[in-house]
Amino acid sequence: MLTMMAASIHHLCIMRRAGFLKHFFGFKYCSSKRASTKSAAAKRESSITKDQYENIERKPFYKLLEERKEQAERSVLVSCPSNTSEKRFLKHMSRHGDINNCFFYESFGTYAVVEFSKRDGVLSVFESASIPNFPHEAAVPFKSRLLSLKTNNSGDLASSQPSVKVLSQTAIPIDELVRRLSKKDSIDQQLLLLTNILQLTDENIRLRFLVCSLLRDIAASYFPECVVRPFGSSVNGFGKLGCDLDMFLDLDGISGISQEKTGSSYSLEYQLKRTSTERVATQSILSVIGECVDQFGPGCVGIQKILNARCPLVRFSHQPSGFQCDLTANNRVAMKSSELLYLYGQLDERVRALVFSVRCWARVQGVTSNIPGAWLTNFTLTMLVVFFLQKRSPPLIPTLDHLQALAGPKDKSIIDGNDCTFVSDLTKVKLQENSDSLEHLLLEFFEFYGNFDFSKLSINIRKGKEQGKPEAAPLHIQNPFQPALNVSKNVNGTQLQRFVSLCQESAWLAQQPEVQSRSDTPWGLAALLVPLDAVGKGKKSKRRRAEAPSARIKGLLESLRTGKASANGGSTS
Repeated sequence: MLTMMAASIHHLCIMRRAGFLKHFFGFKYCSSKRASTKSAAAKRESSITKDQYENIERKPFYKLLEERKEQAERSVLVSCPSNTSEKRFLKHMSRHGDINNCFFYESFGTYAVVEFSKRDGVLSVFESASIPNFPHEAAVPFKSRLLSLKTNNSGDLASSQPSVKVLSQTAIPIDELVRRLSKKDSIDQQLLLLTNILQLTDENIRLRFLVCSLLRDIAASYFPECVVRPFGSSVNGFGKLGCDLDMFLDLDGISGISQEKTGSSYSLEYQLKRTSTERVATQSILSVIGECVDQFGPGCVGIQKILNARCPLVRFSHQPSGFQCDLTANNRVAMKSSELLYLYGQLDERVRALVFSVRCWARVQGVTSNIPGAWLTNFTLTMLVVFFLQKRSPPLIPTLDHLQALAGPKDKSIIDGNDCTFVSDLTKVKLQENSDSLEHLLLEFFEFYGNFDFSKLSINIRKGKEQGKPEAAPLHIQNPFQPALNVSKNVNGTQLQRFVSLCQESAWLAQQPEVQSRSDTPWGLAALLVPLDAVGKGKKSKRRRAEAPSARIKGLLESLRTGKASANGGSTS
């Protein structure tokens, strides 16, 4: 079914390239009338969802991070035999204290995350756990909160199937996603369902904070008051299951830094090593921490110390969690960017739904990639969505300058001479009334960037305005907190043109009756998640492109009708 739909979509896009339906791009917002006539049922669905969303308690960013950090500090990670009895396991662990939360998952084996109600539970575990003996190997006796469950006699574990419910920590295959989206009754429902399916689960977020806490235990050997904080997709609300875990070693909270002078005639200072620059100090710290992770961190493999990058980092795989990890130091600007995106996502549910859908579309169409290179990144795509939503009439979300104007004294933040101040209290942000449906916003996004003059204009979410490009890069998006930097500097002209072309093709495709109509075949958003290049790469591709437009249209419509007739068990005339 997906192959047939892919062939149909490919023929549609060839028609657009050939200019057969060029008039569809004669107007920048050719779909406004259609979007304004959505069904009353869809309106009711959107309004109910919006009301529910507005009643959700939205916590300030740093309060949420602190709560997650405290959860992680009360937690242990336990490797369990495959036939572990959940009932017996919980009974054993509860001997150490009351348990707030426990879940199982798989990553190179079965693991359990156990959160106690108090830290005393973790201390009790430490007191009872033993250091294993290896007959022919030596072990580094580093005690961490990563433990293994052992049985004292063979009768303690049942030989039958395990009784634990293992939670998935990975995204579902794209074919399964398309199938589930196609069952929804509206495109708005499809975008919301996609977000719910792909977003990080509560358990996955807990696991990410726990990995940071385990890494902090290693770094604390040198810096007892340090904190390892997650940033980026893990905390900004736009993380997808399976995304990397970005962390930074925060040393700013160490007591004694910028301490005020007392009234005494004397004061004491720590004697410290000196370096020529902060960058050199960061490289030295990460080099040592990276070596400790390599030598003492159980489950940490493939350590790479990439210290000469613009932002020095240590990269490794954490096998017990399955996360690919990047550790930087004092990356405060990145944390402010995470907070800003979190704020935008909390202000209106449509922000997250549109970002998730555009990112998913981009990955399917090859606009983004797991491999570093000249492709658009997820952060670049998110900036494009934010800017587009700021340009709506009325704006769906405010500019960064507006958020800065709402900031109070406690929100003041100057990092390396850059003003990173903006309001943290979401209740102070009053949004304008914008009733655009998600279906309408998705189509308008494609049309907006399908017609955007990237050759002359730069994108600035601080002002919410296009500006003249200050450099010759194909795509220029100003870093909101470091104005001299271009967050999309890696993107080359070929990849930008590919993005623009795919936006144009997707905008045209989304308006076709065969795609708009509810059916059991991929339709709506699901149809846009079929790769546009899935058909036509073989030996017959040149002959397909040479077909007359009218013949391709006839073949396309017949293919769609046949597909729907087969799905419905009937025929069309």
